[in-house]
Amino acid sequence: MPIRLKPTLADRLAGAEHPLVGVWTASSSPIAAEIMAGSGADLVLVDGEHSPVGIDGLVGVLQAIEPYDATTLVRVPWNDPVVIKQVLDAGAQSLVVPMVSTEAEAVAAVQAMRYPPRGIRGIGSALARASRWTAVPDYVATAHELVALAVQIETVEGVANAEAIAAVDGVDAIFVGPADLAGSMGFPPADEVRAAVVSVIDAGRAAGTPVGVNAFVADDADHYLAAGAAFVVVAADVLLLAAGARAAVARLRPAEGETGTY
Repeated sequence: MPIRLKPTLADRLAGAEHPLVGVWTASSSPIAAEIMAGSGADLVLVDGEHSPVGIDGLVGVLQAIEPYDATTLVRVPWNDPVVIKQVLDAGAQSLVVPMVSTEAEAVAAVQAMRYPPRGIRGIGSALARASRWTAVPDYVATAHELVALAVQIETVEGVANAEAIAAVDGVDAIFVGPADLAGSMGFPPADEVRAAVVSVIDAGRAAGTPVGVNAFVADDADHYLAAGAAFVVVAADVLLLAAGARAAVARLRPAEGETGTY
């Protein structure tokens, strides 16, 4: 029976009546991923850059999110066509490619996402979950419509080239990483980082390319939404778990220097 794949990030952004809200899953746990997908978030980002999630574990995480309405994005560890091919073949439809700082790097990411003659993605979909093992009709011919690409701007160079990156055909969205951007800027005052992020939002809007931002601080999320961000990513499973566990224990522990029992 033919299978129809879920909407991509590009589809969700095109049909959105309000900014999208996303959450991270960085634990490599399908259970945690399913919990995050059931949160009501529009997007669940699976972090393959700063987490233990690899190809072997990725499929289980994707399968855990699949029944939910949330659209899955997978951040690959690098702008590498081999890794991008493997992640796409595992069934990821929407990818985030980190550390894209130039137009040429954005073009390379687009090329890795697409089959010839549009790109350089290796053709092996009959063996892969991407096509649901040939159950998706005409997958190779239509795959460019079934995948989406967000490139991550997180350097001073990337900010300077934001307009050119946003204009690259095949870049469906820009995702700004303020943490690495702050490092690239030499850790200036927070207002300077915010201003740089907003400049990328402005460049994306000028090019007609949606821009999202990683914003774990509520005030930051509000600021970027007011500036025109199309989506914000506001929490991560590992941080929520860590904070919840610490708070539960701290409530019953004596404060430092006090005496008492649980």
